Amino acid sequence: MKTKINLPDDRIPKQWYNIIPDMPAPLAPVIHPGSLEPVSPNDLLPLFPPQLIEQEVSSKRWIDIPDEVREILSLWRPSPLFRAKRLEKELKTPAKIYYKYEGVSPAGSHKPNTAVPQAYYNKIYGTKRIASETGAGQWGSSIALACQFFGLECTVYMVKISFVQKPYRKSMMQLWGAEVVPSPSNRTKAGQAILDKDPESHGSLGIAISEAVEDAYSREDTRYSLGSVLNHVCLHQTIIGLEAKEQMQIAGAYPDIVIGCHGGGSNFAGLAFPFVSDMANGKAMRIIAAEPVSCPTLSKGAYEFDYGDTAKMAPIARMYTLGHDFMPPGIHAGGLRYHGAAPLVSQLVQAGIVEAKALGQLECFEAAIQFSRSEGIIPAPESSHAIRAAIDEAILAREEGQEKTILFNLSGHGHVDMAAYDAFFAGELNNYEYPEDAIKSSLSRLPNVKIS
Repeated sequence: MKTKINLPDDRIPKQWYNIIPDMPAPLAPVIHPGSLEPVSPNDLLPLFPPQLIEQEVSSKRWIDIPDEVREILSLWRPSPLFRAKRLEKELKTPAKIYYKYEGVSPAGSHKPNTAVPQAYYNKIYGTKRIASETGAGQWGSSIALACQFFGLECTVYMVKISFVQKPYRKSMMQLWGAEVVPSPSNRTKAGQAILDKDPESHGSLGIAISEAVEDAYSREDTRYSLGSVLNHVCLHQTIIGLEAKEQMQIAGAYPDIVIGCHGGGSNFAGLAFPFVSDMANGKAMRIIAAEPVSCPTLSKGAYEFDYGDTAKMAPIARMYTLGHDFMPPGIHAGGLRYHGAAPLVSQLVQAGIVEAKALGQLECFEAAIQFSRSEGIIPAPESSHAIRAAIDEAILAREEGQEKTILFNLSGHGHVDMAAYDAFFAGELNNYEYPEDAIKSSLSRLPNVKIS
C-alpha cells in the first residue's frame, strides 16, 4: 500500500465543481447593506469583476478553469494524498487515515487555489490594484503571490493581533510586493472609527474586511478580493476534493468520514463539496467541519442574515454567524476567527448534511504535535483542528472495533507559524470558550432583513 499517492501533472482538473445545482434547497438572496433589498450584479461591480460575479450566482454544475490559471496551478498541483500509516500505528486504530496536503503551494496553504483565478479575472477585466484583508496571514500571502504573478498592485489589511503574532506572514506578503497595513488603521473611516472607540483594539476579520471594502470603493482602479466565504471562492477550492476523489480511487478506498477545519469555509468546502455530491447520489458518509470553541460560528451561531463586515459595508448573506461585531480573543493562536460562515456550508449544516464540531486550541495543538512527530509535517495551527477531529474519530474506531476510512484536509504547513507552537510549549496558551452572553449581545444587532 502506497504512503503517497500522486497524480500526473496533466490530471489537474479542467473544471471546477459548482455545488449550487445540488444544494438541498435554493439559496437565500444576497442583500444590499443599504437598501436591504436583493443585490443586482451592477451592485457588485465596484467590488468584483463580472466573471467572478457570474460564478457567484451560476447554476452550471461544471465551470471551465482557464488555461492561464491551470498553468500557474501546475507549479504545485496536483497536490499529494498521503496515507498516515505511522499515525495509525501510534493510535493503534483499525481506521485508515488519509490526508490531502495543501502545504506544497508556494504560499504554503490551500489559499492560492482561489487567489490565482481571482487575480486572473481581475487582470483581464482591467483592474490595476487589489485591496484585501487577512487574519492569520495565509490569505494575505496568497493574494500577494497571485497579484505578483499577474502584475497587480496589492494592499492587505492584516488583523492587528496577527500582524504582531505572525511577523513572517507579513514578510511573505512584502516579499511578493504587497503593502501590509495593520487593521484597524487610520487609513480608512471604518478603521478610524474603531480606533476612536478602542485605541488598543486587536482587530478582527470583520474590521479588516470593512477597511478593504472601503478602500476598493474609493478607487476606480481597485477591486476587492476575499479568501473565503463567497460561492466563487468555494468553487475554486473544489479542485482539492476533485483530485482527492481520483487519488482515493487509486488507493482503492473511499472515505466513511471527510473532515476539514472551518473558519470561513473555503478549505472545508474545497475538500468536502465534491463528496457532498456523492451523498446526493446515495453514498453514505459523515462530513465534519472542525472549528475552534473560541469562535464557534457553526456550533453556537445563529442561521440568520448578517453583514459580512463590522462597518456594514459588505453585502448581507444568510449564514451561521456570531454577529458582525464579534471580537475574537487575542489569545487564540489558531486562526479561523471569522464571525460568519460560507452561506453554502451554512445551508448544508442547517440541512443536517454537514456536522459541526468545536474544539479547544490546547487539544488541537496536542494533535498537531502528535501528527508532526509521527508523520513529519508541521501543520498550520488552523489545520490542527482537522487533525484533532480525525484523531478523535480514529480513536473512536479503535474503541468500537470498527474499520473506518478517514480523509481530512491538511490545509497548510506551520513553518511561519512557529510562534504559536513556542507559546504552546511555554504554557502561554489556554482554552477559551467564547461567552454565551457575548454571543447573545452580538446577535442582538443583526440586520432586520425580511425576505418572503
